[in-house]
Amino acid sequence: MNRNSWPLRILRFVLLAALFVFLAGFVVMSLWNWLMPAIFGWKAISFVQALGLFALCKILFGGFRGGPAGGWKARAQEHWRHKMESRMQGMTDEEREKFRQKMGRCGQPWGRMADPQPQQPAHTTVVE
Repeated sequence: MNRNSWPLRILRFVLLAALFVFLAGFVVMSLWNWLMPAIFGWKAISFVQALGLFALCKILFGGFRGGPAGGWKARAQEHWRHKMESRMQGMTDEEREKFRQKMGRCGQPWGRMADPQPQQPAHTTVVE
């Protein structure tokens, strides 16, 4: 039997998704029942209520997409990448090198991290 056949892939995906949902519900239920009654005096919740709470939180705060692939974050990153590339094309070689030096290592921002020497404090107090 071919290990890469599509029915096995679908079955593997369904099993992993079910395992994830079960573990997420169990973790939410355990954390709620451990923390909320002790901190706020609220009631303990069941597994099904924990699944509902998990789904509600995903809808309100996270959505169900897995990261920035195709989402607004990816579009924003692509927009800024395109803008930066067009800006770099308009620079001379000297300007590009000056810009890279200002950026510092690994794209660190201007400011304290890019400064080669630490700044001295404005004033010092002497305690005798």
